[in-house]
Amino acid sequence: MLEHFFQCPYCWETISMLLDPSNNQTYVEDCEVCCNPIEVTVSFEEGALSSFTAQSLEQ
Repeated sequence: MLEHFFQCPYCWETISMLLDPSNNQTYVEDCEVCCNPIEVTVSFEEGALSSFTAQSLEQ
């Protein structure tokens, strides 16, 4: 598992998530500070994080 730090798109607090480098994925996880849902998309190349996005689900 890889720990990754980023800013919540709602409350702007720095939070961390544990990422599984064994596969690329998109999923929704709640912010540990404000509890709003964040859509997370991660990509890995040869076990290293190559792309990470975290965006709000608001339209």
